[in-house]
Amino acid sequence: MENDISLKFRQQLFLISENLVTEDVAALKFLCTDLLHLSKLEGVKSAADIFKLLMAQEYLNVEDTFILAELLYRIKCHSLLEKLGYTKEKVQERLSEKGRISPYRQMLYELSENITSAMLKEITFLLRDHLPKRCMILSALDLLTLLEKQSLLTKDNVKILEDVFMTISPDLLETIDLYKKGKDNKAANFTQGFPEVNLELRGEFSNVENESKPMKSYKMDGPHRGFCLIINNVNFNSSQRKGSCKDAEQLERVFTWLGMDVRTYTDLTSGEIINLMETWQRVPDHKDRNCFICCILSHGKSGAIYGTDKKLVSIRVLTSHFTAKQCPQLAAKPKLFFIQACQGDKIQCPVYVVTDGPTPDASSMQERVFLSESIPEEADFLLGMATVDGYVSFRHKEEGSWYIQALCSKLQLLVPRGEDILSILTEVNEDVARRDSPSGTKKQMPQPAYTLRRKFIFPIPMAPPPSELYQCF
Repeated sequence: MENDISLKFRQQLFLISENLVTEDVAALKFLCTDLLHLSKLEGVKSAADIFKLLMAQEYLNVEDTFILAELLYRIKCHSLLEKLGYTKEKVQERLSEKGRISPYRQMLYELSENITSAMLKEITFLLRDHLPKRCMILSALDLLTLLEKQSLLTKDNVKILEDVFMTISPDLLETIDLYKKGKDNKAANFTQGFPEVNLELRGEFSNVENESKPMKSYKMDGPHRGFCLIINNVNFNSSQRKGSCKDAEQLERVFTWLGMDVRTYTDLTSGEIINLMETWQRVPDHKDRNCFICCILSHGKSGAIYGTDKKLVSIRVLTSHFTAKQCPQLAAKPKLFFIQACQGDKIQCPVYVVTDGPTPDASSMQERVFLSESIPEEADFLLGMATVDGYVSFRHKEEGSWYIQALCSKLQLLVPRGEDILSILTEVNEDVARRDSPSGTKKQMPQPAYTLRRKFIFPIPMAPPPSELYQCF
C-alpha cells in the first residue's frame, strides 16, 4: 500500500514536470535558491531534478506538497495546482502560514518578469564594469543570479537595482519600494502588499487611478494586421477528420476578411508542428504586425493535440514559443490560439457526428497522458478551446465542427458591430451550447482562457463578410 502511494506521488510529480517548459524550470531554480545549495541547482536540467532535491531536503513529501504548490503559484502555473489537490485560492490562504519563498526572492522574480529583452541589453550595458568579461547573460534571472554571486545584490542591499531602474525603467522602482516597506514593517507576507498577478508591462503598473479609467484596446490600426496560421490535420493512418477542410476554408476566408495574412498547413506530424512554431517564433516581420493568431484543427486529449503521427504535443509547449522572452517581436501584442480538438474521449461517436479524438481502446486508456490545458501565465494571450477539459468536441462530416462554425459565424456577425473578442467568444459559447447531436443527447461547451490586458477589437472591414459572398452558412 505504501509503495502504491509513493508510486502515485511520483507519477504526479512526473506529469507536473512534463508540463513545465524551459522558462518554468529556470524560474523554479531561481525561486529555490534560498532553499537548496547553489552547486546542486547548477546541475538541474529539468523540473523533476528540482523535485528530487526538494525531497532530499525534506521540503517535499507525500504528506506535504505545499512547497511545490507555492512554487507553481509563484510562477503562475495555476492550472497545474489541481494535480496536487490545490487551487490558487487555497494556496493564497495558506501562504502566510506555510510560505517558504522569501519576500526578497519574490521581489527579484517579479522584477525579472517585467524586464524585456531590450531592457536587459540596456541594463547589461550599464553594469558592464561590474560584470565579468565574456559572461553569457541570456535572461534577467541570469543577471540577478550573477549579481548575487558577486555580492552586489543581497536582501539587505538592493541599491544596484534602484540605480539601474532609475535610468532604465523608473516604474519598476515601485516593486522595490514595496519590498523595502514590507521589510521595514516586518509585513507578514510580501504578496499581500503586491499585485498577485502583475501582467502590466513597462510604465503600466496598475493603481487606483488607472483602474477607474475605461479599459483600453490593443493597437490594431497598423498597415499589417498580423499572421494567422491554420494547422489542419485531416489524414491519420487509419482515419480521416472529414469536415475539417470545411473548417479550414471558413477560417481562411474569415481571417483574410479581417485583414490577417493567412498561412495554411495540412497534415503535420508532432515534430513538424513544433518545428513550425519554432520557425514562426523567429519571423522578424512580427515587429510590424499588430497581433498573431494560430488555429489548430486535429484530434486531441487533455491539454494536448495530436500530430498525424498520433504523438501528443502539449498546448502549453506550443503557446510558450510566443512569450515575450521567446518572441520579443510580439511582446505586448495579443496572441490568439483557437483549438478545435477533443480534450477527452468519454463520448461515443454517433452517425454523421464524429469526435475529434481517437476511439479509446484498452491500450490507449493505459497510455493516456493527463496534460493540463493552459497558456503561458503572462500577459496578452488568449486560448479558445472547442471544449472543456476531459470532454469531446463534435464535428459534422460535411458542415464542419460546431465550434469553428460558430466562431466564424459570430466573427462575421459581431466584428462589424465593434464587439471585442471576449464578447464574441461568449456568443460562441451560447451558440455551441444550444446545439445537439442527432440523437439529441450529446452536448458541448467551449472554454476560453486568457491573460489579455486590454480589449481586443478587430477593425471593421470595408468588404462584406465572406458568408454573404460564399454562402458558407
